[in-house]
Amino acid sequence: MAKLQPVRGTHDLMPTDMRRHRAVGDTARHVAGCYGFDEIATPIFEFADVFRRTLGDTTDIVTKEMYSFVDKGGEEITLRPENTAGVVRAVLSNGLLQQGPLKYFYFGPMFRYERPQKGRQRQFHQIGVELIAVPEPQGDVEVIACGWAILHALGFGDRVVLELNTLGDGESRLAYRDALVGYLRGHVGALSEDSRARLERNPLRILDSKDEGDRRIVAEAPRFDAYLTGSARDFFARVTGGLEALGLPYRLNPRLVRGLDYYCHTAFEFTTDALGAQGTVMAGGRYDGLIAEMGGPASAGVGWAAGVERLAMLLAQEPVAPRPVAVIPMGDGADAAALALADRLRRGGLRVEMAYRGNLKRRLEQANKRQARAAIILGEDEIARGAVALKDLDSGEQAEVALAELDARLARYR
Repeated sequence: MAKLQPVRGTHDLMPTDMRRHRAVGDTARHVAGCYGFDEIATPIFEFADVFRRTLGDTTDIVTKEMYSFVDKGGEEITLRPENTAGVVRAVLSNGLLQQGPLKYFYFGPMFRYERPQKGRQRQFHQIGVELIAVPEPQGDVEVIACGWAILHALGFGDRVVLELNTLGDGESRLAYRDALVGYLRGHVGALSEDSRARLERNPLRILDSKDEGDRRIVAEAPRFDAYLTGSARDFFARVTGGLEALGLPYRLNPRLVRGLDYYCHTAFEFTTDALGAQGTVMAGGRYDGLIAEMGGPASAGVGWAAGVERLAMLLAQEPVAPRPVAVIPMGDGADAAALALADRLRRGGLRVEMAYRGNLKRRLEQANKRQARAAIILGEDEIARGAVALKDLDSGEQAEVALAELDARLARYR
């Protein structure tokens, strides 16, 4: 029988990996909470139309990467490739828009059929925040500041750069689209096949092409900022002014775009050179047209998402599990007392391991293998005296301790 392996593009999160994921998730959850974001969890699968309507029929995610299937009821279902659409769907399904502003944080698995590479898998995990029903530029500043604070709390804020651009309002975007298409038509023969297909349907995505020939053409394309309306310029000035007031450094990147029409105004990414070519660790922007695109009333939205696997790779220190205390019963008559003592200590918040078999030497070896900080040894004689032997496994020091005093003596190991 062939050895069973995980599906390509998936991997098992063993305890060391889980500690890294937990460090990212717990830190992000705490910081986002300080900014007023409440946690939300949506289903990992939705009706396929949720993503087709929001991601666009011409995007790689929809045409090449979505995991979609027809369920036993004949419904077309998609494993979520991202979570903004799911959060907005949840807001609309539950009739929450009138309660705005709405502030949500999420953490969970996403699914995309793409070539696995460093920090990118077919099942991956994201953290993210969504701020809904706040049209003011202060909302963009708050969302970006929350992301910046999380990256700094994780210990690598000095290794990332905030890249920033404006996509303007609808009028700005329409004017720029016309100018861009006019320019690109003059170079259509040199564009890649994908970019030629996008020229009429989604030309802004060509600005983000990875094809080297496309990049050379795009380098001479018109700049977005030349087509901004006065109100769009004012909006962006208030965003950059807010970031400057908070002391958040940024770098303007006029080629940073979002290709779908419901995106507007602020687009941003936190990037790093510590992960090789896959340098984006957090990306977001304003999507004021998304809720209407999904059938709701016109309402504002802004948010970001970050890949947990990439963030976990950047952690400077390996998260370690708390060291346990080992309870070692000696003799059949001590088993019940040892179980009761372990239960009491666990209820008090200690991590406790039981040494189940072998002589004392063997059980102490088991405790050391488990990286135990101390061992509590009790046999029938200790039980009769209402005491235990407490052994510090780092120093080797051992002393008899009355059961009534044990909690106080274990305080140093918490």
